[in-house]
This record gives sequence, structure tokens and C-alpha cells, in this order.
Amino acid sequence: MRDKTQTNSAATGDGLIRAGAIVFFVGAVATLVTVAPLLLGTTPFPTYMFGLSMLMGVGFLIAGAGVFRSIASGRRQARGGL
Repeated sequence: MRDKTQTNSAATGDGLIRAGAIVFFVGAVATLVTVAPLLLGTTPFPTYMFGLSMLMGVGFLIAGAGVFRSIASGRRQARGGL
């Protein structure tokens, strides 16, 4: 039973997926904060604030890398090689 992965143990790509989710949500908040003045008719934020909105895409890519790393690890385990 030791060779079986427990449900509460961390897999190979879990750290990247969590980090990607955090970066994505920071980017989502930055997007909401950046777009709000445009919808409310107030003075828009400086241009660099729009760059923070790009964190959504960066977080998505980081999480995707974690998913692919987890898939690769699962395939290696399925083949018998650790």
C-alpha cells in the first residue's frame, strides 16, 4: 500500500498550479481596479496599471505548466519509471 499515492499528498505540479492561481487572481483584481475608473467616468489609472492586468495570462500559463508537469509525472509513474 506504500506505493499508492494518498489523496492528501502533494503531486509534482501542485505547487505551480497553486502559484498560478494566486497570480491569476492578483491579475483579476488588478483588472477590476483598472477598468473601474473607465466605467465610472473618473480619471483612469496610469499605463503601467494596465500591465498588471497581464498577470491573469501569466498566472494561467504558470498553472498550465503545473498541469503539464503533473501529467508528465503521472505518465512516468504509469510506465514504471520514477
